[in-house]
Amino acid sequence: MEEVDSAGIKGIHYDPERQRLVVRFTDGDEYAYVGVPGEVHRSFVEAQSKGRFFAYEIRGRYPYNKLG
Repeated sequence: MEEVDSAGIKGIHYDPERQRLVVRFTDGDEYAYVGVPGEVHRSFVEAQSKGRFFAYEIRGRYPYNKLG
């Protein structure tokens, strides 16, 4: 899990073989998003605002499961 500088997102992990993105929020909840292309992951990591990128480019666009 790669720690990120964000008010709402604590960490990001990406499995390129499975196109699976795991996002850990600052409240401790973790969600796995599937079918996420590598370029979306890279843009997410590089985004100035992780929360804004997540809201516009990931939430509601990919199937997900809550972990734990």
